[in-house]
Amino acid sequence: MTTHTAITTPLHLPIFEFTNWDVTLAVMARLGLAAVLGLLLGVGRERLRKTAGMRTHMLVSVGSAAFILGPILCGLSVEGYSRVIQGITQGIGFLGAGTIIKLSEKAEVKGLTTAASTWLTAGIGVACGLGQFWLAVGCAVLAWIVLVPLGILEKMWQQRNGVGQATD
Repeated sequence: MTTHTAITTPLHLPIFEFTNWDVTLAVMARLGLAAVLGLLLGVGRERLRKTAGMRTHMLVSVGSAAFILGPILCGLSVEGYSRVIQGITQGIGFLGAGTIIKLSEKAEVKGLTTAASTWLTAGIGVACGLGQFWLAVGCAVLAWIVLVPLGILEKMWQQRNGVGQATD
């Protein structure tokens, strides 16, 4: 088989024919968990009316899981996974940079927590895609604790001490 023939020959994997239900269910479980964990983080952000809320966090998590599942299903090597993860990290960094805004000449910056939560959500999606469910769940629970209860405590502390409000 020549290189040209290999590229133009349709890829026939059992997953496309849905004859391998074990693989199909595993993929759907990984994507589903990524969606649920992204939702968990996004709800807290949505409640605070932040720029990246439920839908953004869900899409970042599911998208990251899908990007890593593709190479897994095609049989890429571990080095291939590494390249995909590097690309996801870079892309989400770019997305996060778009959420950070310098408000004035002072050292007042807004959006750092939103950027960080989006970046972590991508990591959770990658963990789901790789099948590392406990890593994904553990990260999501810790992130939720940082974003929601600690966010509330931070605001209470700032109000009590007369410190300026957190910008994100």
